[in-house]
Amino acid sequence: MVTFDLFSALTDSRRGAATAFAEISAERGWSVPGEELYDAWDRHNKEQQRLAATGAATSFRELSLTALRLAYDRLGLRGHPEADLDLLWRSVARWPLWGDVEDGIAAVAAGASVGILSNVDDELVVRTRAYRLVDPRWVLTSERLGAFKPAPAIYLRALRAAPGLVHVAASARDVRGALEAGIPTIRLARPGHRVDPEGPAPTLEVADARELPAALAQLERAGQDSTRIWKG
Repeated sequence: MVTFDLFSALTDSRRGAATAFAEISAERGWSVPGEELYDAWDRHNKEQQRLAATGAATSFRELSLTALRLAYDRLGLRGHPEADLDLLWRSVARWPLWGDVEDGIAAVAAGASVGILSNVDDELVVRTRAYRLVDPRWVLTSERLGAFKPAPAIYLRALRAAPGLVHVAASARDVRGALEAGIPTIRLARPGHRVDPEGPAPTLEVADARELPAALAQLERAGQDSTRIWKG
């Protein structure tokens, strides 16, 4: 079983969301660039997820809505957060995948089950372009698992749901969270992301998703996990 992070490893989220935020900004008559809106919202969104940890009765949407309100306050904007979040969520179907994703996932799927491990609601994940590329039985969301990255609980619950999984992550918090939960983790280098210098080193690192089969075979040979993970 190989899981991928949805909004860093598979999807160019900044490009997709910034385009949607630019449309919202134009509609509201603001002069704020879409990238600036995205960056402000994303910072608050990640902080809300960190604070939520295993926080029971909340959802990715609620955390994202709180983050959008905070971003608007920070930028001095008077928007309509609920309506704007709806516009953002509808745009998710247009957010582009990184150029190596389709070939990379197909190559991995030739030798392993492929899923997603992501902080997202079930309703949102099915709108993404990545969803059609993986096995829907192994789409492990924060809604399904009842916890949010980077809390250990989401990784440990994912491991119980899919024993022997290997996680492919791009962001520093995801790499560190998975490794600290004892999950072999391949870092897929993406623009705008780096390794946490204070955290553990990734098990392996690749620059292109099409390199993942070789990395998985290397994990197999190194005996990183007692369960066979790769049949290629």
